[in-house]
Amino acid sequence: MADAVRASIHGRVNVLILGGGGREHALAWAIAKSPDCGKLFCAPGNAGIAAVAECVRMDIEDGKAVADFCKLMGVGFVVIGPEAPLAAGVADVLAAEGIPAFGPGAEAARLEASKSFTKEVCDACGAPTAAWARFSDAEAASAYVRERGAPIVVKADGLAAGKGVVVAETVEQALAAVESMFGGSHGSAGAEVVIEDFMAGEEASLFVLCDGENVLALPSAQDHKRAYDGDTGPNTGGMGAYSPAPVLTDDVERRAMDEIVRPVIAEMAKRGTPYRGVLYAGLMIEDGTPRLVEFNVRFGDPECQVLMLRLASDILPALRACAAGKLGEVGLDWTDGSAITVVMAARGYPGSYEKGTPIANLDAAAAVDGVEVFHAGTSSDGETTRATGGRVLNVSASGATLREARDRAYRAVGVIDWPGGFNRTDIGWRALARDSH
Repeated sequence: MADAVRASIHGRVNVLILGGGGREHALAWAIAKSPDCGKLFCAPGNAGIAAVAECVRMDIEDGKAVADFCKLMGVGFVVIGPEAPLAAGVADVLAAEGIPAFGPGAEAARLEASKSFTKEVCDACGAPTAAWARFSDAEAASAYVRERGAPIVVKADGLAAGKGVVVAETVEQALAAVESMFGGSHGSAGAEVVIEDFMAGEEASLFVLCDGENVLALPSAQDHKRAYDGDTGPNTGGMGAYSPAPVLTDDVERRAMDEIVRPVIAEMAKRGTPYRGVLYAGLMIEDGTPRLVEFNVRFGDPECQVLMLRLASDILPALRACAAGKLGEVGLDWTDGSAITVVMAARGYPGSYEKGTPIANLDAAAAVDGVEVFHAGTSSDGETTRATGGRVLNVSASGATLREARDRAYRAVGVIDWPGGFNRTDIGWRALARDSH
């Protein structure tokens, strides 16, 4: 991204958020509270975001369209939520137009857009991750699977909306995944496939703000990727999350920062593609040792929701500092309590599901003490809220303890009237099990 963009991190500014999911609703909710936030826009937004921002129709992967809107409406800062516009280079176009944006340029966004690129960067700087190989044809990939055995992990190399990963417990499952990906199940994202060794342990999410050189770690969180209770069923974009994650101890976080995050940030700067934005490091932790599962180049969804609930200070100056190269000038305060979010998804997700089903009692759910209901895939005609996506609602709650936050969130889930939806009933179970011992 062009170094010419060196905006102030303070002062009133009109803000545009790109995206329309639960992550963007949580960001809009937090940014709207900032005294520095003037007019707040969101493209495309959703029924929940409309309560705190003006929703606008726009192709968010078209950098010129985004820049033109910013000029027309006097937008001085853009927050890019999802990965697709980042991979499409929207941040680069905005930088060239002198419009500061939160999010990396296209080259740096390859840390998510290409699994093999991330592996190459890790190899170059010595960051610990699973042994891997890249393939462009099914026959060679299948031979590798048979040679390595199972369990083994098969990944579409490109962006696949969080669904391009198969953790195969048998060789047969891995071979089926290889055949499916090369057969076009993930479109161009599966034109190349990365196969890596299975890593045992417990997953946690480490989020770090970056300004190209400086880094600022955010509190830990843990996502729940599997669709059903007990971490069973297919992988999803995330069915719930909580923060903090006890498995990510201070010592594990220190090691992850020293052995993974800082070396990767230094390697990206060395390559002439400094990383600015938020970097999500998905970690596998075993016996106190962290290894990298994957990077995301944006806030996790639904981890962002619990982080924003725990935030006790203004988020906007910190986001602006990432774009301005001034991260060393800001700090963030967080509550000592816990937060949790339960994803309510359309029945059938992550497979095929019905759209347009009505949802009722959202206001009553949001009235439960400590609860915020973030919308992920909704629309409204002014009277009825309807489900428009796979993951539809993020019923989120804070509390002094994780158990209190969990109880509040599920109380609110029970209030919502949506026969077309389902949710896991065990979000936070690993941390709660630790508490009971």
